Amino acid sequence: MANPPASKRSVPTGFKLGDGYQTEISFSRNNAVKFWEKTIKAPGLDGGDGIDTTTQLNTKWRTKDTRHLQTLTECTFTAGYDPDFYTDILALINSPGGVTIQFPDDSTLTFWGYLQKIEFAELKEGEFPECTGTITPTNWDPANYVESAPVFVGATLT
Repeated sequence: MANPPASKRSVPTGFKLGDGYQTEISFSRNNAVKFWEKTIKAPGLDGGDGIDTTTQLNTKWRTKDTRHLQTLTECTFTAGYDPDFYTDILALINSPGGVTIQFPDDSTLTFWGYLQKIEFAELKEGEFPECTGTITPTNWDPANYVESAPVFVGATLT
């Protein structure tokens, strides 16, 4: 039985973000949507649960294998809004298009997706009116009818 190879951590290259300010979301279907981002949770990557490959011939350990497909997970945000935002929402809900997350260092993540839902917080005196939105990545180009991976473009810091 072979042991897995050991590795030693290397110093990473690049730049880490020092602050989450100023991250923005834009929709190709409406890049002037009437909300003002407060928080953004960018989509993550998920390889899925491992496939159980344990058989009656295993002697001590359960074994697993990896899946082949990956998932770009949901993106969520909170924002202030103009009540006229309802017009924007009606046009964006379930309408696939390009979505871009622009990070504070000007790097971008662009993917095909749609605005799945908007939920409004209670309106109260003395509190800033907010909404919470969920964007679902589709990884499907609706114009060309093909699977399409997200595209990350790194910042050009000098």
